[in-house]
Amino acid sequence: MDNEANRRGLIRLMLKLPVLRGRLQVACATKPNVLSLCGAYEDASTMLNRLRNGDINADQDVISEYEELCIELENDIIRICQ
Repeated sequence: MDNEANRRGLIRLMLKLPVLRGRLQVACATKPNVLSLCGAYEDASTMLNRLRNGDINADQDVISEYEELCIELENDIIRICQ
């Protein structure tokens, strides 16, 4: 995963989870897997936005899968940061 996607994912998560901003930054600096999760979150949330906006033709099942994936990644990151 590229560093830019990891950074964008971290920023996106800090905006979405402002209560965890400091903990998230520390976790990313000390646990490499957290930064990778941020990158995965960036990829999944970007795709979800594209699907919702109609940039990519997909049925509701695909959109629901991406929604669930984003929620699972958020929950994983929340667990790590608590």
